[in-house]
Amino acid sequence: MNEEIKFLLDAAKESMDAAIVHLEKEFLKIRAGKASPAMLSNVKVDYYGSQTPLSQVANINTPDARTISVQPWEKNMLQEIEKAIMQANLGFNPMNNGDYVIINVPPLTEERRRDLVKQAKGEAEDAKVSVRTARQDANKEIRDLDISEDLQKNAETDVQELTDTYTQRIDTFLDNKEVEIMKV
Repeated sequence: MNEEIKFLLDAAKESMDAAIVHLEKEFLKIRAGKASPAMLSNVKVDYYGSQTPLSQVANINTPDARTISVQPWEKNMLQEIEKAIMQANLGFNPMNNGDYVIINVPPLTEERRRDLVKQAKGEAEDAKVSVRTARQDANKEIRDLDISEDLQKNAETDVQELTDTYTQRIDTFLDNKEVEIMKV
């Protein structure tokens, strides 16, 4: 196989891998009934005038499947952390016991589960768009190469096979996440 084609295929594969990694991170943020520190990954706290991720000002744990505990490294940050969690609009009601903030994760309603499945499907579709964009870019670059028509067709077929493989992986991730969300 031509070195340039191999390079283009590797670049496309790398882009598609990045789409899968991003999808996995986004799926971690979608809660499926169990408490997880990743649920608070988007929370930013006002830390001495600058917006800082919660994970950089506190220790986040899950003592059980329905509870998240946030222990700040500085006690004077308790109110700020509590306020930041409320402002993040995650549907949580944090409680401050003087040492750390406790969040009871409520069980999901059927309607909320359906909304989370829709959100997961949206994230999966975004990942598929990224994979298709990588395919489009690779095919464009293959057409720009000075190679025979047969090599070009074979390379485009390889890119399509790669795209199909990654699309199937995304569908598998989505199916697993959907089962996880809908499980009571």
